[in-house]
Amino acid sequence: MSGMTVCAYLWGAWFVIWLLWALRSKRTQQRETISSRLSYTIFNVAAFWLMFSGDVPREWLRARLFAPNVWTEGLGIALTAAGLGFALWARAYLGRNWSGVVTVKVGHELVRSGPYRWVRHPIYTGMILAMLGTALERHQVRGLIAVVLLYVGFKIKSRIEEQTMAATFGSQYEEYTSTTGAIMPRLRW
Repeated sequence: MSGMTVCAYLWGAWFVIWLLWALRSKRTQQRETISSRLSYTIFNVAAFWLMFSGDVPREWLRARLFAPNVWTEGLGIALTAAGLGFALWARAYLGRNWSGVVTVKVGHELVRSGPYRWVRHPIYTGMILAMLGTALERHQVRGLIAVVLLYVGFKIKSRIEEQTMAATFGSQYEEYTSTTGAIMPRLRW
């Protein structure tokens, strides 16, 4: 079985778990607009299409970045698994406050424990890391572009979430942002 196949199975298992957990979330009090959601969803869909499409229309997208070897294959699988595991850990800590779109839930809580100690958007951190691992397995230009597109999509979404959380939690969220990174952990010296 190829490393790319292993990564695809990891993403598939992650997706099934994600869907099952989605059934257990709190009722929504406030939801973002459709245009807001489209502003980042386009990038995320394009990233996954580029990474997992059987064939992409442009030959330059399939150009090899490097020759695959046992080390890159092992590292790619490890990063994919670690990233998806980190995202699942973050999702578990959010519990019923989670939503696939930017929302405020009834009785919404500001979670600052688990992976939320280090970053405010650890699900995105994990998914970007997993996509980077899968890009190593793909070893084509399109994999690198997919990582960039996913990052851009999550950066847009995180800014929308930041505004929503600041409006919901006020100074408590402002203090939280001063001690943590958004998608990447803040380095402390």
